[in-house]
Amino acid sequence: MIFETLWWGMRRRSVRIIFSRRGLWLKAARWVLAGWLVAGVTARADVEAPVLPDKSAAAPMPEAVKFDVLVYNDGDRIRGHLVDRSVDSWVFVSERFGLQRVPLGDAKVILGTPEAAQAIARAKADEARLKAEEADNASFLRWSLLSPQALAQQLRDFFGLWHGQFAFSTSIITNTNETTNEMVEAHLARKWPKDTVQVSARYDFEDTNRVTTTDVIRSEASWRHELPGNLFSIYSPSVEWNRAFLLNDVPSDYVLLQQEIGVGVNLFAKPTRNLRVGVAENLFDVWQTSQPVSHSASTTESLFVEVDWKLPWRMTVTERGVWYYAIASGRDGWENKVDLNKKLTETFTVGIRHETRHNNPDVRVQDYTLLKLLMGIDF
Repeated sequence: MIFETLWWGMRRRSVRIIFSRRGLWLKAARWVLAGWLVAGVTARADVEAPVLPDKSAAAPMPEAVKFDVLVYNDGDRIRGHLVDRSVDSWVFVSERFGLQRVPLGDAKVILGTPEAAQAIARAKADEARLKAEEADNASFLRWSLLSPQALAQQLRDFFGLWHGQFAFSTSIITNTNETTNEMVEAHLARKWPKDTVQVSARYDFEDTNRVTTTDVIRSEASWRHELPGNLFSIYSPSVEWNRAFLLNDVPSDYVLLQQEIGVGVNLFAKPTRNLRVGVAENLFDVWQTSQPVSHSASTTESLFVEVDWKLPWRMTVTERGVWYYAIASGRDGWENKVDLNKKLTETFTVGIRHETRHNNPDVRVQDYTLLKLLMGIDF
């Protein structure tokens, strides 16, 4: 095919070519030998040529880890990472010393990472936001001092290890008469491993058409000491000052001092339920402050029952009932007080109280029945 192409090309150019067999075979051998040489060199180059790495596919080299530096005022340095900057301290994680909380005034931080700069920026933004909120809510904060949470915290700070409740009740009734009734009460309690001390005070006031019908101040305390064998002893003094008592339409204001000394047994003594019963000797002293002034003293025996019960839904029931019986005279009397309380929040409580007293200790002390709705602040 090649020879025909050359032949016809020479003929078009009118060039005369003479062929011979020997020359033709020599030329063909030369061409074949040249082809072999070229193929061998190419194959050897493919085998022996080193494979160069592809720079585009090479794995990236890890960058040098950057650290923040915590510099103390005395020159000491700690290398690590700044976690946060709070209102008053640096929160810094060191490689060797772990988590560190350093006051802002004791050190400074040299930033080495953008995350640290962002943490400081966030802290400054939060601080500015808090200052703006405090400025906006300045008037509200002044009124919030009267909230149950703020009042409870103030009472905790004042009384320390003592816990208790401050409760009040008020009502105004207007019909043919105008009646105002108010009551304020405070309880304090503290427990030790073997002793429990409780103190309470209460003030009741009521007037009708501007005439005072109730004006009573009561205060009582109790000290219960646990004895071996589920036994306990109790001492409970109380005082009552009635400044608006009428006996047969005659003013008979009085001061009553009662002292209860007794022993009892714990029938149930659990965190959620307590039931105690006991016997006591009661010493009564009555001073009549209205004319004619007089004083009387008597002794009365009694049986008492105390219940402390925790119910579901953050409710509690407490009750104390006493039955008095004078062995010398054969006269008896009784009193009972029941409280049902419901905690609406950790500091705010509502409750219902029923209280009654009959013939205690004589006719010169006022008998009464009381039913009230109370609102209280626990602390």
